[in-house]
Amino acid sequence: MALVPYTENSLPALSKLHNSSAQFHFANHNLSLAQDWKRLGVAAVVWDAAVVMCMYLELGQVELKGKVAIELGAGTGLVGIVAALLGAKVTITDREPALEFLAANVKANVPPDRQGSVAAAVSELTWGEGLERYPAGGFDLVLGADIVYLEDTFVPLLDTMQHLCSDTAAVLLACKIRYERDTNFLSMLRQRFRVEEVYYESERDIHIYKAVKLPSRRDL
Repeated sequence: MALVPYTENSLPALSKLHNSSAQFHFANHNLSLAQDWKRLGVAAVVWDAAVVMCMYLELGQVELKGKVAIELGAGTGLVGIVAALLGAKVTITDREPALEFLAANVKANVPPDRQGSVAAAVSELTWGEGLERYPAGGFDLVLGADIVYLEDTFVPLLDTMQHLCSDTAAVLLACKIRYERDTNFLSMLRQRFRVEEVYYESERDIHIYKAVKLPSRRDL
């Protein structure tokens, strides 16, 4: 989980990541997300991609009310929380070491009557593993913010998305295109999904891509 080591003397641009909390206003709610870079590294800070994803969800370009959604690599849970507040039934996932922290953020920011199976449930998911615990094609929307950064995870991540998506589901990925590996991932994604860029936030240099499953051969 802690893929980026903690250092006391971080770059000024990263100093906000070392704050113990981050505040936002989305979906008519004031949100306070706990952060813990020292204990959990990248899994426990709010990255710009998550903020931009929430901005995009608020635009209403994607129908959320009544939809069954899942967030992958949720970290602090900001995206999943906002999706739940906007009306989706969201399973908010990450690897086991981050779950207690993630669950605390969900509990602190989602009204009690929308927690758990009602709208915002926290669940363990390591990409490519134990997928039988999640219904194949059981989700209308798959969300991921800044989850494309380790090449070793690309195939398990793609396998996971393909397993989770219904035939009409959409995947929304918010990310920076930093390195050749990122464009390589997009090429791999296009082998399984129809992909289009639907939003770009220039100040933070964040792209949002929408991906829809390509029809299987038997459907052609």
